[in-house]
Amino acid sequence: MGKSLIEIAKAVLQTEADSVLALKDRIDNNFDKVCNTLKGCRGKVILIGMGKSGHIAKKISSTLASTGTPSFFLHPGEAGHGDLGMVTRDDVVIMISYSGEADEIVALLPGIKRMNAPIISMTGNVTSSIAKSSDFHLDVSVEKEACPNNLAPTSSTTAALAMGDAIAVSLINANNFTAEDFAMSHPSGSLGRRLLTLVSTIMQSGTDIPIVSKETLLIDSLLVMSEKALGMVLVAEDGKLEGIFTDGDLRRTLESKMDFQKLTIQDVMTKDCKSIEPQESALKAIQMMEKYSLNSMPVVDSNHNIVGAINMHTLIQAKLF
Repeated sequence: MGKSLIEIAKAVLQTEADSVLALKDRIDNNFDKVCNTLKGCRGKVILIGMGKSGHIAKKISSTLASTGTPSFFLHPGEAGHGDLGMVTRDDVVIMISYSGEADEIVALLPGIKRMNAPIISMTGNVTSSIAKSSDFHLDVSVEKEACPNNLAPTSSTTAALAMGDAIAVSLINANNFTAEDFAMSHPSGSLGRRLLTLVSTIMQSGTDIPIVSKETLLIDSLLVMSEKALGMVLVAEDGKLEGIFTDGDLRRTLESKMDFQKLTIQDVMTKDCKSIEPQESALKAIQMMEKYSLNSMPVVDSNHNIVGAINMHTLIQAKLF
C-alpha cells in the first residue's frame, strides 16, 4: 500500500522547508552587493521570468513595489517583441530561471547588456548562460523538487520566492521603510485606512459632542448622554476637559446605590481620563482604546480644550475594523 495523502503532504512541506533553509548558508557578501545595487537603483527594478518562474517574478515585483522599491514585471516574450523598450540604463533587471537557459530570457541578454543596466539573476545553475551573463548571481538551486517525479517546479519556485522575500525585507530595513510608508501604498487595506485616517475626520464635533459642566446633575447628564448616543458624557470647565462619565461608570454608580437625585456629574465622573488629539491617526486611537479597555474617548487640542469625541461605533462606521 502506498503512502497516505497526509504522509505525502508532510513530505512535500519538509522537502520545501529544507530547500528554503539551505539558502541561509548562501547569504554572503554577494547578497549584500545585490541589495546595495537595488537600493541605489535610480529607475525601476524589473523582474523577468518565464512560466512558473514568471509567476514568482510577478510576486517578488509586487512585494518590492509595495514596500518602497519601485518595480514591475516584464514578460520575456513581450519584451522580445518591443516591450524591452521599457528598460532603461537607470533600471536594475532581475532574471529568474531555474535552468538559467530559458530561451526567451537568453534572447534578451544582448539588448539589456547594451543598455548597461545591471543584471541580477536567480538560477539553479551557476554555469548557465543567464548566470554567466549577470553582474550578480544568486544560487537558488535545490536538492530535489517536491514533485515525486522531480520534474514539476515546486521546491525550486519556493526557494526563489523565499530569496525574493529576503531581498525585499532587507531593502525595507535599508530604506527605513516605515509602517506609515506601507500605508501610503496600501490605502485600501485595513492598515492603510487606520494609518491614513485622522481622528479629526471621523470624530463627532460641534453640537454632537456630549458636554456638561461639573455642576450638572447626574440625572440631567444622563439625558445628554442618551441624546448624543456616544456612550459617554464629557465634563468641561471653560471648554477644557475635566473628566468623563461612561456607560461603565453608570453601572458602577447604580451598584453603589447612591441617591441619583442629589448627585452632580462631578461626584461620579472619572478624572484624568485618556484623550487623543485630532491630528493623530485612527490607528493610535484604536491602540489606546484597546490598551485601556475604552469604548469611548474625548478628543482635545494641545490646550486640552474639547474638540470632539469618538467611540468604537465611530471606528466601525469608518470601516477601520
